[in-house]
Amino acid sequence: MNNPALRLPSALVQRLDKAAWFLHRDYIIELSYKLSFVLQFFGIFLNVFMFYFLARLVDGGSQPSLAAYNGDYFAFVLIGVAFSLYFTVAISGFAKNLRDAQITGTLEAMLLTPTDLPTIIISSCLWDYLCTTLRVVIYLLLGMFVFGANLGNGNYLGALVVLILTIVAFSGLGIMAASFILVTKRGDPVTTLVGGVGLLLGGVYYPVELLPSWLQFLAALIPVTYALRAMRNALLNNASWSVLLPDIGALVIFCVILVPLSLFTFKQAVRWAKIDGSLAHY
Repeated sequence: MNNPALRLPSALVQRLDKAAWFLHRDYIIELSYKLSFVLQFFGIFLNVFMFYFLARLVDGGSQPSLAAYNGDYFAFVLIGVAFSLYFTVAISGFAKNLRDAQITGTLEAMLLTPTDLPTIIISSCLWDYLCTTLRVVIYLLLGMFVFGANLGNGNYLGALVVLILTIVAFSGLGIMAASFILVTKRGDPVTTLVGGVGLLLGGVYYPVELLPSWLQFLAALIPVTYALRAMRNALLNNASWSVLLPDIGALVIFCVILVPLSLFTFKQAVRWAKIDGSLAHY
């Protein structure tokens, strides 16, 4: 039972313990705002309700851009709105949590501990990602069982792989946003530009193919485009791995570029703030 070969490395155990501490802290904070927590899920119902009736205005059969998704605009936009929540929480969540830590005076204390930066950064958003996953599940369940969205025959393993890569790629953008917040305190180009462009051009509410060619070129430069296309193909078309592979490959490239770059950027931002003496300023 106490086989040393089965024990986790001590460094990993320490990271997991610290991540659990962050989760417990954020859970306690969330319990302090029960009404806000409940209202979030009421808002999900209103969103699904609105898009269901909006979809009835759209004749999917007359829209060539929806043909790849069986002409079902409601299922198309349901997946777009649900999974874009990961994009929204990544772009804003890391920066928000960092600002909260600055305002409460805990940021400097955390950075003075032996905990490495990646552990602090990732653990600070674990609760946000768990809540977002719950919201996504509620979106999909409401769409399927209350409003009749056809999502029952998909490539779920492919969707899971896409989801993991999506979260990692989006987190890279979120850490970059947090880096700018650490220096500027308010306002950062990542949240403003990438967040706005991602929701506008990434295919959340309408197919990217409807955009002019020059905007489609810009859409090809952001990970949300590939994430939503792959997720829709996996869930709506039961797409094979060969169909999903180009978008999965693109997401892997975004992960390989964005994660190391964002961690480097964050380390430089912390270093600059320490030199400038503004680490705890807000």
